[in-house]
Amino acid sequence: MELIKSIIKNRKLIWQLGRNDFKNRFASTSLGSIWGFLQPFVFMFTYVIVFQGILKTNSSGEITYVAWLLPGMAIWQWLNDAIMSASNSIRTYSYLVKKVVFPVDIIPLISIVASSFVGLFLILVASIVCIVFGYFPNVLELIYVLVAFFAFVIAFTRFTSAITTIVSDFSNLLGIAMQLFFWFTPIIWNLSMLEGHQTILTIIKCMPFTYLVTTFREVFIPGNMLTDNHFLFTIAFWVITIVMYVWGNSVFKRNKKDFADVL
Repeated sequence: MELIKSIIKNRKLIWQLGRNDFKNRFASTSLGSIWGFLQPFVFMFTYVIVFQGILKTNSSGEITYVAWLLPGMAIWQWLNDAIMSASNSIRTYSYLVKKVVFPVDIIPLISIVASSFVGLFLILVASIVCIVFGYFPNVLELIYVLVAFFAFVIAFTRFTSAITTIVSDFSNLLGIAMQLFFWFTPIIWNLSMLEGHQTILTIIKCMPFTYLVTTFREVFIPGNMLTDNHFLFTIAFWVITIVMYVWGNSVFKRNKKDFADVL
């Protein structure tokens, strides 16, 4: 509740600093913020060319592969950027922690807002492509996915931002972990490939990253691999998110007093 009150109280400050953060990332380039949209856009469609055009990878059933891949790629790139930038945010904004009386709790949210400009752009691109291929979004489910996305990212980075501030090497470890999560999450491969390995399949399905990627696909393409027993995986997602937030919040509050000393 304390974090929610802080978000509501400082919402204008979070928005303003988040917008400035995004602009400042590319301030030294001639094209400015355009690079922020262009780089992930090219990266996303490179995967389409490689996996559909060259490797001839197929999606589940009769679904067009590009319409199946792009929603997963879009939300993953947003997830990855939001988690990595928010985890390093307190070190990035060290001058606020050390020199000014500032609500440190909202600093990771500033980076999440900054990442959301590109993230929502990628979601829009994926939505347009899906509509072109005849897959129209379920607006209510889209809103739910966005709520679930922000809840998980805030919960996850509550812990990682505190640990990265105290132990700077943790950022490198987290980067490696996110690369592993990318390949173990069904973004470019199909869950049906694991049907003969039920234990591994269940573990993969219970991963919050899998839930977000697959549920976002359901916004456009109902009946994916998590449709069976989807309610159980929804419960698993929210239990993991809540436990992660409670634990991360405890770690954050316990170490907050030491942030200024280690920066």
